[in-house]
Amino acid sequence: MNIVFFGTSPFAVHILRSLLEHKLNIVAVVTRTDKPQGRSLKVSPPPVKQLVLQSHPDLPVLQPLKASTPEFAELLKKFKPDLFIVAAYGEILKNFILEIPRLGAINVHGSILPKYRGAAPIQRSLMNGDPETGITIIKMVLEMDAGDMLQRVKIPLSPEDTFGEMEQKLAEISYPALIKVIHDLEKGTLSPIPQDPSQASFAPKIASQETEIQWSRPAQEIHNLIRGISPQPGAWCWVEIQGEKKRLKIKRSQVAAGFPKGYFGENLAFTDKEWVVACGQGALRLLEVQLEGKKSLPIPDFLRGFHEPCKILA
Repeated sequence: MNIVFFGTSPFAVHILRSLLEHKLNIVAVVTRTDKPQGRSLKVSPPPVKQLVLQSHPDLPVLQPLKASTPEFAELLKKFKPDLFIVAAYGEILKNFILEIPRLGAINVHGSILPKYRGAAPIQRSLMNGDPETGITIIKMVLEMDAGDMLQRVKIPLSPEDTFGEMEQKLAEISYPALIKVIHDLEKGTLSPIPQDPSQASFAPKIASQETEIQWSRPAQEIHNLIRGISPQPGAWCWVEIQGEKKRLKIKRSQVAAGFPKGYFGENLAFTDKEWVVACGQGALRLLEVQLEGKKSLPIPDFLRGFHEPCKILA
């Protein structure tokens, strides 16, 4: 079976790696174009392209500005695809693209559909404090994440799970589900289940203004924001360190009990081993942070050597 894989993000990387390691016949990979990254704005390839260059340099990598064009459709047909597998690609594909493969196109989505359709399902689930999440493999249609469900797998969420960790866990459970779907597709034994549109919810891309921590919010809500977008793009706040205003990303946290109520942003504890900050409701213990221009550190390593407390600028 000739498979063309569409994907861009680290979630797609984990899935593609499994497919390649298990010797599925991936004949081409489609990903987004190289883009400027970070403060230096150095042009870098997307994660999926990086994987292919490192592990399978002879595998064709296609990077159209837009995939849904007649010209790109003709290029795809040259690979004689039987199936498209799509995972976090980043563009809604038109019907004339989806209809190219003999067996159609399937999508691996990082949520229990119809909940969290859209670009950031894993992040939104964590930010909302959900007790479980999962993946859904769907038959692709023109409407975003609305196709019939071919396979769903659910897993519990721990209160401490981060986006980076869940992205990998969900990708790992996707491979056996994909293999079953592919097998059933070939045999013609799939039993698609239509989604109930009345139960649909949406997970839009994380906006930059959402990433700044508002210390007036409850500690649990802030904790869920931190884990929901860690390691990237990362929740952050302004701090004052030795008289300088700097940006601090908080990568890991924990809701802290047993502390007196303080005004939001106040340090309730700042020692060589512990940093606890008052929130609008409750308190938050910082576990891992990254000061602008520095590497990410566990809090004891970050606090070592401070002669005066850092001040949260709430």
